Amino acid sequence: MPSFTVDLKDAVDPLVLAVDVGSTASRGGLYDARGMPVDGMKHKVPHAFTTATDGTSVIEPLQVVDEVAAIIDVLARPELAGRIAGVALDTFASSLVGVDAAGEPLTPCYTYADSRCAPQVTALRAELDEAEVQQRTGTRLHSSYLPARLRWLRETEPRLFDEVARWLTLGELVVLRLTGTTAVGTSAAAWSGLLDRLSGTWDERMLAVAGISAAALSPVHHPDQPLTGVTTRWPALAAAAWFPVVTDGLAANIGTGASDARTVVASFATSGAVRVRVPAEVPELPSGLWAYRVDADHALLGGALNDVGRGASWLEATLRLDDVDLDGVLAAEVDPTTPMALPFLTGERSTGWAADARAVLVGLSAATTPAAIARGMLEGVALSYGRVVAELTRVAPLPEQILASGRMSQSLPHLLQLLADVTGVPVTPVTIKRSTLHGTALLALQTLAPDVERAAPTTAATVEPVAARADYYAERAERFAALYSAVVG
Repeated sequence: MPSFTVDLKDAVDPLVLAVDVGSTASRGGLYDARGMPVDGMKHKVPHAFTTATDGTSVIEPLQVVDEVAAIIDVLARPELAGRIAGVALDTFASSLVGVDAAGEPLTPCYTYADSRCAPQVTALRAELDEAEVQQRTGTRLHSSYLPARLRWLRETEPRLFDEVARWLTLGELVVLRLTGTTAVGTSAAAWSGLLDRLSGTWDERMLAVAGISAAALSPVHHPDQPLTGVTTRWPALAAAAWFPVVTDGLAANIGTGASDARTVVASFATSGAVRVRVPAEVPELPSGLWAYRVDADHALLGGALNDVGRGASWLEATLRLDDVDLDGVLAAEVDPTTPMALPFLTGERSTGWAADARAVLVGLSAATTPAAIARGMLEGVALSYGRVVAELTRVAPLPEQILASGRMSQSLPHLLQLLADVTGVPVTPVTIKRSTLHGTALLALQTLAPDVERAAPTTAATVEPVAARADYYAERAERFAALYSAVVG
Protein backbone atom coordinates (compact mmCIF):
# COMPACT_ATOMS: atom_id res chain seq x y z
CA MET A 1 0.00 0.00 0.00
CA PRO A 2 1.55 3.36 -1.02
CA SER A 3 2.56 5.74 1.75
CA PHE A 4 0.51 8.91 2.13
CA THR A 5 3.17 11.01 3.89
CA VAL A 6 5.95 13.45 3.00
CA ASP A 7 9.30 14.18 4.66
CA LEU A 8 9.56 17.59 6.26
CA LYS A 9 12.40 18.56 3.91
CA ASP A 10 10.17 17.79 0.91
CA ALA A 11 6.99 19.35 2.28
CA VAL A 12 5.48 22.11 0.15
CA ASP A 13 4.79 25.31 2.07
CA PRO A 14 2.61 26.66 3.54
CA LEU A 15 2.12 24.14 6.33
CA VAL A 16 -1.02 23.70 8.43
CA LEU A 17 -1.09 22.50 12.03
CA ALA A 18 -4.34 20.55 12.38
CA VAL A 19 -5.94 19.18 15.56
CA ASP A 20 -8.85 16.73 15.84
CA VAL A 21 -10.60 16.36 19.21
CA GLY A 22 -12.46 13.07 18.97
CA SER A 23 -14.40 10.85 21.32
CA THR A 24 -11.37 8.80 22.37
CA ALA A 25 -8.39 11.14 21.91
CA SER A 26 -7.05 14.47 20.75
CA ARG A 27 -4.78 14.13 17.72
CA GLY A 28 -2.63 16.61 15.87
CA GLY A 29 -0.41 16.67 12.81
CA LEU A 30 1.36 18.89 10.31
CA TYR A 31 0.19 18.94 6.68
CA ASP A 32 1.85 20.47 3.66
CA ALA A 33 0.13 22.55 0.98
CA ARG A 34 -0.82 19.42 -0.99
CA GLY A 35 -2.64 18.03 2.06
CA MET A 36 0.08 15.45 2.71
CA PRO A 37 0.80 14.61 6.38
CA VAL A 38 4.39 15.38 7.32
CA ASP A 39 6.14 12.18 8.37
CA GLY A 40 6.80 11.97 12.11
CA MET A 41 5.01 15.24 12.86
CA LYS A 42 2.03 13.96 14.80
CA HIS A 43 0.99 13.61 18.42
CA LYS A 44 -1.92 11.96 20.25
CA VAL A 45 -3.32 12.30 23.77
CA PRO A 46 -5.96 9.66 24.68
CA HIS A 47 -9.02 10.53 26.73
CA ALA A 48 -12.46 9.12 27.47
CA PHE A 49 -15.92 10.45 28.20
CA THR A 50 -17.24 10.06 31.73
CA THR A 51 -20.48 8.12 31.43
CA ALA A 52 -23.19 6.82 33.77
CA THR A 53 -26.37 4.79 33.53
CA ASP A 54 -28.54 7.92 33.83
CA GLY A 55 -27.33 9.05 30.39
CA THR A 56 -24.38 11.16 31.54
CA SER A 57 -21.67 11.65 28.91
CA VAL A 58 -19.23 14.46 29.70
CA ILE A 59 -15.56 15.36 29.57
CA GLU A 60 -13.65 17.99 31.53
CA PRO A 61 -13.12 20.91 29.12
CA LEU A 62 -9.85 22.22 30.57
CA GLN A 63 -8.42 18.71 30.23
CA VAL A 64 -8.99 18.98 26.49
CA VAL A 65 -7.47 22.48 26.42
CA ASP A 66 -4.34 21.04 28.02
CA GLU A 67 -4.32 18.16 25.51
CA VAL A 68 -4.44 20.51 22.54
CA ALA A 69 -1.75 22.74 24.06
CA ALA A 70 0.47 19.68 24.54
CA ILE A 71 -0.02 18.71 20.90
CA ILE A 72 0.92 22.19 19.75
CA ASP A 73 3.98 22.12 22.02
CA VAL A 74 5.20 19.06 20.10
CA LEU A 75 4.37 20.26 16.60
CA ALA A 76 5.03 24.01 16.66
CA ARG A 77 8.80 23.72 16.65
CA PRO A 78 10.66 27.05 16.73
CA GLU A 79 12.48 26.24 13.49
CA LEU A 80 9.12 26.10 11.69
CA ALA A 81 8.43 29.80 12.25
CA GLY A 82 7.27 31.29 8.97
CA ARG A 83 6.38 27.88 7.51
CA ILE A 84 3.23 27.16 9.54
CA ALA A 85 0.61 29.45 8.01
CA GLY A 86 -2.50 28.15 9.74
CA VAL A 87 -3.92 26.34 12.77
CA ALA A 88 -7.14 24.42 12.23
CA LEU A 89 -9.25 22.54 14.76
CA ASP A 90 -12.16 20.13 14.57
CA THR A 91 -14.06 18.48 17.41
CA PHE A 92 -16.81 15.95 17.87
CA ALA A 93 -20.07 17.66 17.07
CA SER A 94 -22.77 19.05 19.35
CA SER A 95 -20.75 19.84 22.46
CA LEU A 96 -21.62 22.45 25.08
CA VAL A 97 -19.68 24.27 27.82
CA GLY A 98 -21.00 27.12 29.94
CA VAL A 99 -18.41 29.75 30.92
CA ASP A 100 -18.38 32.90 33.03
CA ALA A 101 -17.50 36.37 31.78
CA ALA A 102 -13.77 35.60 32.10
CA GLY A 103 -14.05 32.43 30.04
CA GLU A 104 -13.73 30.06 33.02
CA PRO A 105 -15.80 26.89 32.60
CA LEU A 106 -18.75 26.60 34.98
CA THR A 107 -19.93 23.26 33.59
CA PRO A 108 -18.38 20.10 32.22
CA CYS A 109 -18.43 19.65 28.46
CA TYR A 110 -21.69 17.91 27.66
CA THR A 111 -21.18 15.61 24.65
CA TYR A 112 -23.51 14.57 21.88
CA ALA A 113 -24.10 11.25 23.70
CA ASP A 114 -25.43 12.80 26.94
CA SER A 115 -29.10 11.82 26.99
CA ARG A 116 -30.21 13.24 30.35
CA CYS A 117 -32.33 15.83 28.59
CA ALA A 118 -34.58 13.15 27.06
CA PRO A 119 -37.60 14.35 29.14
CA GLN A 120 -37.11 17.85 27.74
CA VAL A 121 -37.04 16.38 24.22
CA THR A 122 -40.42 14.80 24.90
CA ALA A 123 -41.77 18.09 26.24
CA LEU A 124 -40.50 20.05 23.24
CA ARG A 125 -42.06 17.57 20.84
CA ALA A 126 -45.41 18.25 22.50
CA GLU A 127 -44.84 22.01 22.48
CA LEU A 128 -43.45 22.54 18.98
CA ASP A 129 -44.13 21.38 15.44
CA GLU A 130 -41.06 19.16 15.09
CA ALA A 131 -41.40 18.83 11.32
CA GLU A 132 -41.37 22.62 10.97
CA VAL A 133 -38.36 22.90 13.30
CA GLN A 134 -36.48 20.35 11.21
CA GLN A 135 -37.22 22.13 7.94
CA ARG A 136 -36.07 25.46 9.44
CA THR A 137 -32.95 24.36 11.34
CA GLY A 138 -32.09 21.11 9.58
CA THR A 139 -32.26 19.18 12.86
CA ARG A 140 -34.84 17.21 14.77
CA LEU A 141 -35.63 17.66 18.47
CA HIS A 142 -33.18 15.31 20.15
CA SER A 143 -30.90 15.01 23.15
CA SER A 144 -27.84 15.49 20.93
CA TYR A 145 -28.85 19.08 20.17
CA LEU A 146 -28.82 22.14 22.38
CA PRO A 147 -32.45 23.32 22.61
CA ALA A 148 -33.37 20.39 24.87
CA ARG A 149 -30.01 20.37 26.67
CA LEU A 150 -30.19 24.07 27.53
CA ARG A 151 -33.77 23.72 28.72
CA TRP A 152 -32.73 20.74 30.87
CA LEU A 153 -29.99 22.81 32.50
CA ARG A 154 -32.35 25.74 33.00
CA GLU A 155 -34.90 23.48 34.68
CA THR A 156 -32.58 21.28 36.76
CA GLU A 157 -29.81 23.77 37.66
CA PRO A 158 -31.37 27.24 37.36
CA ARG A 159 -28.75 28.97 39.52
CA LEU A 160 -25.91 27.56 37.42
CA PHE A 161 -27.77 28.40 34.23
CA ASP A 162 -28.13 32.03 35.29
CA GLU A 163 -24.41 32.27 36.16
CA VAL A 164 -23.31 31.33 32.64
CA ALA A 165 -22.28 34.35 30.59
CA ARG A 166 -21.54 32.49 27.34
CA TRP A 167 -22.33 29.10 25.89
CA LEU A 168 -19.51 27.63 23.81
CA THR A 169 -18.74 24.48 21.91
CA LEU A 170 -15.68 22.63 23.17
CA GLY A 171 -13.62 23.79 20.21
CA GLU A 172 -14.52 27.43 20.80
CA LEU A 173 -13.38 27.11 24.42
CA VAL A 174 -10.06 25.56 23.37
CA VAL A 175 -9.38 28.37 20.91
CA LEU A 176 -10.48 31.03 23.42
CA ARG A 177 -8.14 29.69 26.11
CA LEU A 178 -5.19 29.42 23.71
CA THR A 179 -5.62 32.66 21.76
CA GLY A 180 -7.84 35.04 23.73
CA THR A 181 -10.48 35.17 20.99
CA THR A 182 -12.88 32.77 19.37
CA ALA A 183 -15.70 32.18 16.90
CA VAL A 184 -17.90 29.25 16.04
CA GLY A 185 -17.59 27.65 12.63
CA THR A 186 -20.76 27.41 10.56
CA SER A 187 -20.86 23.62 10.81
CA ALA A 188 -20.41 23.63 14.61
CA ALA A 189 -23.20 26.19 14.89
CA ALA A 190 -25.46 24.11 12.65
CA TRP A 191 -24.86 20.97 14.73
CA SER A 192 -26.28 22.82 17.75
CA GLY A 193 -29.82 22.82 16.41
CA LEU A 194 -29.94 26.61 16.93
CA LEU A 195 -29.00 27.78 13.42
CA ASP A 196 -31.33 28.70 10.57
CA ARG A 197 -30.08 26.35 7.85
CA LEU A 198 -30.95 28.68 4.97
CA SER A 199 -29.78 32.05 6.31
CA GLY A 200 -26.79 30.68 8.27
CA THR A 201 -27.67 32.90 11.25
CA TRP A 202 -28.84 32.06 14.76
CA ASP A 203 -32.53 31.10 14.79
CA GLU A 204 -34.33 33.46 17.15
CA ARG A 205 -37.26 31.10 17.73
CA MET A 206 -35.02 28.22 18.84
CA LEU A 207 -32.96 30.57 21.01
CA ALA A 208 -36.18 31.54 22.78
CA VAL A 209 -37.05 27.86 23.24
CA ALA A 210 -33.60 27.27 24.76
CA GLY A 211 -33.90 30.33 27.02
CA ILE A 212 -30.82 32.19 25.76
CA SER A 213 -30.03 35.13 23.49
CA ALA A 214 -27.66 35.42 20.55
CA ALA A 215 -25.45 37.60 22.75
CA ALA A 216 -24.56 34.48 24.77
CA LEU A 217 -23.21 32.78 21.63
CA SER A 218 -20.17 33.40 19.46
CA PRO A 219 -20.24 34.99 16.03
CA VAL A 220 -20.61 32.46 13.20
CA HIS A 221 -17.66 32.20 10.79
CA HIS A 222 -17.50 30.22 7.57
CA PRO A 223 -14.41 27.99 7.19
CA ASP A 224 -12.67 30.60 5.03
CA GLN A 225 -12.98 33.33 7.68
CA PRO A 226 -10.04 32.99 10.09
CA LEU A 227 -9.96 34.76 13.43
CA THR A 228 -8.36 38.15 13.91
CA GLY A 229 -6.49 39.59 16.87
CA VAL A 230 -4.86 36.26 17.75
CA THR A 231 -1.87 36.09 20.08
CA THR A 232 -0.34 32.89 21.43
CA ARG A 233 2.69 31.70 23.38
CA TRP A 234 4.17 29.77 20.43
CA PRO A 235 6.74 31.76 18.41
CA ALA A 236 6.37 29.35 15.48
CA LEU A 237 2.72 30.40 15.17
CA ALA A 238 3.28 34.15 15.35
CA ALA A 239 2.19 34.63 11.73
CA ALA A 240 -0.30 31.75 11.58
CA ALA A 241 -4.01 32.25 10.93
CA TRP A 242 -6.33 30.46 13.37
CA PHE A 243 -9.47 29.08 11.76
CA PRO A 244 -12.87 28.71 13.43
CA VAL A 245 -13.60 25.27 14.82
CA VAL A 246 -15.38 22.88 12.46
CA THR A 247 -17.15 19.62 13.19
CA ASP A 248 -15.55 16.25 12.67
CA GLY A 249 -18.36 15.28 10.28
CA LEU A 250 -17.52 18.03 7.80
CA ALA A 251 -13.80 17.33 8.16
CA ALA A 252 -14.29 13.60 7.60
CA ASN A 253 -16.18 14.17 4.36
CA ILE A 254 -13.55 16.54 3.01
CA GLY A 255 -10.72 14.30 4.20
CA THR A 256 -11.94 11.22 2.36
CA GLY A 257 -11.99 13.05 -0.97
CA ALA A 258 -15.72 13.78 -1.16
CA SER A 259 -16.44 17.08 -2.84
CA ASP A 260 -19.92 17.02 -4.35
CA ALA A 261 -23.38 15.50 -4.23
CA ARG A 262 -22.30 12.44 -6.22
CA THR A 263 -20.12 11.08 -3.39
CA VAL A 264 -21.61 9.56 -0.24
CA VAL A 265 -19.29 9.04 2.72
CA ALA A 266 -19.83 6.57 5.56
CA SER A 267 -17.75 7.21 8.67
CA PHE A 268 -16.91 4.35 11.02
CA ALA A 269 -15.45 5.56 14.30
CA THR A 270 -16.69 5.57 17.91
CA SER A 271 -19.89 6.89 16.39
CA GLY A 272 -20.80 6.79 12.72
CA ALA A 273 -22.53 8.74 9.98
CA VAL A 274 -23.56 8.79 6.35
CA ARG A 275 -23.16 12.18 4.67
CA VAL A 276 -23.29 13.85 1.28
CA ARG A 277 -22.34 17.46 0.49
CA VAL A 278 -25.14 19.32 -1.31
CA PRO A 279 -26.11 22.92 -2.11
CA ALA A 280 -27.27 24.80 0.99
CA GLU A 281 -30.81 25.21 -0.36
CA VAL A 282 -31.75 21.61 0.42
CA PRO A 283 -35.36 20.87 -0.55
CA GLU A 284 -37.84 19.23 1.81
CA LEU A 285 -35.91 17.07 4.27
CA PRO A 286 -36.85 13.45 4.99
CA SER A 287 -37.79 13.14 8.66
CA GLY A 288 -34.93 10.75 9.44
CA LEU A 289 -32.12 13.01 8.24
CA TRP A 290 -30.40 16.25 9.11
CA ALA A 291 -29.04 19.03 6.90
CA TYR A 292 -26.21 21.02 8.48
CA ARG A 293 -25.12 24.30 6.90
CA VAL A 294 -21.31 24.10 6.55
CA ASP A 295 -20.27 27.20 4.61
CA ALA A 296 -21.67 30.03 2.51
CA ASP A 297 -22.99 27.70 -0.19
CA HIS A 298 -23.21 24.13 1.06
CA ALA A 299 -24.80 21.78 3.57
CA LEU A 300 -24.15 18.21 4.67
CA LEU A 301 -27.19 15.98 4.29
CA GLY A 302 -27.25 12.69 6.15
CA GLY A 303 -27.72 10.86 9.41
CA ALA A 304 -25.68 9.72 12.40
CA LEU A 305 -25.31 6.65 14.60
CA ASN A 306 -24.16 6.79 18.23
CA ASP A 307 -22.69 3.32 18.64
CA VAL A 308 -20.29 1.89 16.06
CA GLY A 309 -16.80 1.55 17.52
CA ARG A 310 -18.42 1.98 20.91
CA GLY A 311 -20.59 -1.03 20.11
CA ALA A 312 -17.61 -3.16 19.09
CA SER A 313 -15.72 -2.19 22.25
CA TRP A 314 -18.75 -3.05 24.37
CA LEU A 315 -19.02 -6.46 22.74
CA GLU A 316 -15.37 -7.26 23.35
CA ALA A 317 -15.48 -6.12 26.97
CA THR A 318 -18.86 -7.59 27.89
CA LEU A 319 -18.83 -10.91 26.04
CA ARG A 320 -15.16 -11.62 26.81
CA LEU A 321 -14.29 -12.21 23.17
CA ASP A 322 -10.60 -12.72 23.95
CA ASP A 323 -10.35 -15.82 21.76
CA VAL A 324 -12.75 -14.63 19.06
CA ASP A 325 -11.65 -12.75 15.96
CA LEU A 326 -14.44 -10.21 15.67
CA ASP A 327 -13.67 -9.43 12.03
CA GLY A 328 -13.59 -13.15 11.32
CA VAL A 329 -17.10 -13.38 12.78
CA LEU A 330 -18.21 -10.77 10.24
CA ALA A 331 -16.45 -12.62 7.41
CA ALA A 332 -18.54 -15.77 7.96
CA GLU A 333 -21.48 -16.60 5.71
CA VAL A 334 -24.86 -15.26 6.78
CA ASP A 335 -26.89 -17.40 9.19
CA PRO A 336 -30.66 -16.99 9.69
CA THR A 337 -30.31 -18.01 13.35
CA THR A 338 -28.23 -14.90 14.09
CA PRO A 339 -29.97 -12.84 16.82
CA MET A 340 -31.68 -9.65 15.74
CA ALA A 341 -30.41 -6.51 17.47
CA LEU A 342 -31.29 -2.86 17.88
CA PRO A 343 -27.75 -1.58 18.61
CA PHE A 344 -28.68 1.55 20.61
CA LEU A 345 -26.38 1.41 23.62
CA THR A 346 -26.45 5.20 24.12
CA GLY A 347 -29.68 6.15 22.36
CA GLU A 348 -30.62 6.57 18.73
CA ARG A 349 -30.10 9.50 16.42
CA SER A 350 -30.99 8.78 12.78
CA THR A 351 -33.40 7.68 11.64
CA GLY A 352 -35.95 7.56 14.45
CA TRP A 353 -34.33 10.05 16.84
CA ALA A 354 -35.29 8.10 19.96
CA ALA A 355 -33.00 9.74 22.50
CA ASP A 356 -33.78 7.23 25.25
CA ALA A 357 -33.67 4.09 23.08
CA ARG A 358 -31.54 1.24 24.39
CA ALA A 359 -30.08 -1.86 22.81
CA VAL A 360 -32.31 -4.91 22.36
CA LEU A 361 -31.39 -8.49 21.43
CA VAL A 362 -34.01 -11.02 20.37
CA GLY A 363 -33.82 -14.59 19.15
CA LEU A 364 -31.41 -15.90 21.78
CA SER A 365 -31.42 -19.58 22.71
CA ALA A 366 -29.30 -21.91 24.79
CA ALA A 367 -27.27 -22.59 21.64
CA THR A 368 -26.50 -18.92 20.96
CA THR A 369 -22.78 -18.20 21.20
CA PRO A 370 -21.01 -14.93 22.08
CA ALA A 371 -19.83 -14.80 18.47
CA ALA A 372 -23.43 -15.01 17.24
CA ILE A 373 -24.49 -12.21 19.58
CA ALA A 374 -21.60 -10.09 18.29
CA ARG A 375 -22.58 -10.81 14.71
CA GLY A 376 -26.17 -9.84 15.45
CA MET A 377 -25.18 -6.54 17.06
CA LEU A 378 -22.93 -5.56 14.16
CA GLU A 379 -25.52 -6.60 11.60
CA GLY A 380 -27.79 -4.21 13.51
CA VAL A 381 -25.18 -1.48 13.05
CA ALA A 382 -24.99 -2.17 9.31
CA LEU A 383 -28.78 -2.16 9.04
CA SER A 384 -28.83 1.22 10.81
CA TYR A 385 -26.44 2.60 8.18
CA GLY A 386 -28.73 1.11 5.55
CA ARG A 387 -31.74 2.94 6.97
CA VAL A 388 -29.90 6.26 6.56
CA VAL A 389 -28.91 5.45 2.97
CA ALA A 390 -32.54 4.55 2.22
CA GLU A 391 -33.66 7.95 3.55
CA LEU A 392 -31.06 9.71 1.37
CA THR A 393 -32.50 8.08 -1.72
CA ARG A 394 -35.79 9.87 -1.07
CA VAL A 395 -34.16 13.15 -2.15
CA ALA A 396 -31.16 11.94 -4.17
CA PRO A 397 -30.38 9.05 -6.50
CA LEU A 398 -29.00 5.83 -5.07
CA PRO A 399 -25.23 6.45 -4.86
CA GLU A 400 -22.98 4.64 -7.30
CA GLN A 401 -20.36 4.25 -4.58
CA ILE A 402 -19.92 4.78 -0.86
CA LEU A 403 -16.55 5.95 0.46
CA ALA A 404 -15.79 4.47 3.88
CA SER A 405 -13.45 6.07 6.39
CA GLY A 406 -12.61 5.92 10.08
CA ARG A 407 -10.67 3.58 12.31
CA MET A 408 -13.40 0.95 12.49
CA SER A 409 -13.41 0.61 8.70
CA GLN A 410 -9.80 -0.51 9.00
CA SER A 411 -9.93 -2.53 12.23
CA LEU A 412 -13.13 -4.36 11.14
CA PRO A 413 -12.87 -4.33 7.33
CA HIS A 414 -15.62 -6.95 6.91
CA LEU A 415 -18.06 -4.47 8.42
CA LEU A 416 -17.83 -2.79 5.00
CA GLN A 417 -19.01 -6.01 3.36
CA LEU A 418 -22.06 -5.91 5.62
CA LEU A 419 -22.71 -2.32 4.53
CA ALA A 420 -22.36 -3.23 0.84
CA ASP A 421 -24.68 -6.22 1.24
CA VAL A 422 -27.29 -4.24 3.20
CA THR A 423 -27.38 -1.28 0.79
CA GLY A 424 -26.58 -3.02 -2.47
CA VAL A 425 -23.99 -0.29 -3.14
CA PRO A 426 -20.22 -0.88 -3.68
CA VAL A 427 -18.10 0.42 -0.80
CA THR A 428 -14.58 1.78 -1.32
CA PRO A 429 -12.35 2.03 1.78
CA VAL A 430 -10.26 5.19 2.07
CA THR A 431 -7.03 3.90 3.57
CA ILE A 432 -5.31 7.06 4.73
CA LYS A 433 -5.02 7.34 8.49
CA ARG A 434 -6.72 10.19 10.34
CA SER A 435 -8.99 11.21 7.46
CA THR A 436 -10.81 13.65 9.76
CA LEU A 437 -7.57 15.41 10.63
CA HIS A 438 -6.70 15.44 6.93
CA GLY A 439 -10.00 17.13 6.11
CA THR A 440 -9.48 19.77 8.78
CA ALA A 441 -6.14 20.65 7.18
CA LEU A 442 -7.68 20.71 3.69
CA LEU A 443 -10.36 23.17 4.77
CA ALA A 444 -7.68 25.61 5.96
CA LEU A 445 -5.65 25.05 2.79
CA GLN A 446 -8.59 26.12 0.66
CA THR A 447 -7.89 29.61 2.02
CA LEU A 448 -4.12 29.44 2.54
CA ALA A 449 -3.07 27.69 -0.68
CA PRO A 450 -6.03 27.67 -3.09
CA ASP A 451 -3.92 27.14 -6.21
CA VAL A 452 -1.87 24.15 -5.01
CA GLU A 453 -3.03 20.78 -6.34
CA ARG A 454 -4.03 18.41 -3.54
CA ALA A 455 -2.82 14.83 -3.30
CA ALA A 456 -5.62 12.26 -3.71
CA PRO A 457 -6.24 10.02 -0.67
CA THR A 458 -5.26 6.38 -1.12
CA THR A 459 -7.95 3.72 -1.33
CA ALA A 460 -8.21 -0.06 -1.14
CA ALA A 461 -10.12 -2.44 -3.38
CA THR A 462 -13.82 -1.72 -3.67
CA VAL A 463 -16.09 -4.11 -1.76
CA GLU A 464 -18.90 -5.34 -4.00
CA PRO A 465 -22.32 -6.45 -2.71
CA VAL A 466 -22.88 -10.21 -2.77
CA ALA A 467 -26.07 -10.67 -4.76
CA ALA A 468 -26.90 -13.99 -3.07
CA ARG A 469 -27.26 -12.19 0.28
CA ALA A 470 -29.74 -9.56 -0.92
CA ASP A 471 -32.84 -11.50 0.16
CA TYR A 472 -31.32 -12.29 3.58
CA TYR A 473 -30.63 -8.63 4.35
CA ALA A 474 -33.96 -7.46 2.92
CA GLU A 475 -35.69 -9.82 5.34
CA ARG A 476 -33.44 -8.64 8.19
CA ALA A 477 -34.29 -5.01 7.38
CA GLU A 478 -38.01 -5.81 7.59
CA ARG A 479 -37.52 -7.57 10.93
CA PHE A 480 -35.40 -4.66 12.21
CA ALA A 481 -38.19 -2.23 11.30
CA ALA A 482 -40.82 -4.40 12.98
CA LEU A 483 -38.75 -4.80 16.14
CA TYR A 484 -38.07 -1.07 16.21
CA SER A 485 -41.77 -0.28 15.91
CA ALA A 486 -42.65 -2.75 18.66
CA VAL A 487 -39.96 -1.73 21.17
CA VAL A 488 -38.99 1.88 20.42
CA GLY A 489 -42.20 3.08 18.78
